[in-house]
Amino acid sequence: MTKAWLAWLAAFVALEAKALADKRKGDTLSEHAWRWFGIKAQSPMPSGWVRFRRFSLLAGLVWLTLHFLTGGWV
Repeated sequence: MTKAWLAWLAAFVALEAKALADKRKGDTLSEHAWRWFGIKAQSPMPSGWVRFRRFSLLAGLVWLTLHFLTGGWV
């Protein structure tokens, strides 16, 4: 299973390196996440759907951080 995770990580690094090298907008993981979660939305007051997506991102990242830091207790 470790080899599969390493292969997944290598694929991510290769995709992200290619995206960073070609300098086009909208192809890195960060740019996709910003679009998916409405981070760079132009509206001064985001819709409920955008706020829900942002909350989902925050909750997922908080959980993942606690999960890693507690050794899986959370």
